[in-house]
Amino acid sequence: MDAFPMADDLYGWRTLFYKEVLRFWKVAFQTVAAPVLTSVLYLLIFGHVLEDHVTVFEQVPYTAFLLPGLMMMSVLQNAFANSSSSLIQSKIMGNLVFVLLAPLSHRAWFVAYVGSSVVRGLAVGLGVFVITGAMVSITFVHPLWIVAFAVMGAAMLGAMGVIAGLWAEKFDQLAAFQNFFIMPMTFLSGVFYSIHSLPTFWQQVSHLNPFFYMIDGFRYGFFGRSDASPWLSLGVVATSLVVVSAIALHLLRTGYKIRG
Repeated sequence: MDAFPMADDLYGWRTLFYKEVLRFWKVAFQTVAAPVLTSVLYLLIFGHVLEDHVTVFEQVPYTAFLLPGLMMMSVLQNAFANSSSSLIQSKIMGNLVFVLLAPLSHRAWFVAYVGSSVVRGLAVGLGVFVITGAMVSITFVHPLWIVAFAVMGAAMLGAMGVIAGLWAEKFDQLAAFQNFFIMPMTFLSGVFYSIHSLPTFWQQVSHLNPFFYMIDGFRYGFFGRSDASPWLSLGVVATSLVVVSAIALHLLRTGYKIRG
């Protein structure tokens, strides 16, 4: 992929990006509406059951505390699903060869796949907020922090989806990656609770989970309060994004499992 001039990437990545966005948008009922509905059900069920029994931040209702976590969870899961499912489907169906024939560098692939993943993740997260906005009163103390963590989190999971999509050779391998890695790290990151409610050992374990810093920093943007310093969260997420992106770019550059 590196043999082609960079000028080709200026137009090529846009075409591939448009193709990837169109791919999920053509079935938006499944790729956007369904995840939004799932998050709304989480909010209704957990909010109804725990609203009067759980207090995390003073003067912040539990449903308001829960909403940013659900939004970020939706962003992360759908960003990962977008790039990983696209690559594995293309590999199995055999149409990835048409992308390989195009004059695109590994950088163009990365920008297109990760960029479309960010679009899908943010679309689902925004959908969750719009649908639940009438049910939950929520503030925006630091909007820029909200945007920063949402974009970086979606980009990191999009890059992680590229890695998983390149590595997996069949759908059950991809499902295993998601069920045994992505899902546990997401659910154990403080979506439904503050880590200060955990025993000391599990608090320390949570601090090793980069997903915790994504959700905690994102939640800070709404309430101005968090379990960890937002600057620490920003540093951890930015570092994790750089590391995951470097791995994805390396795999794309070498053609890992996509060319002989």
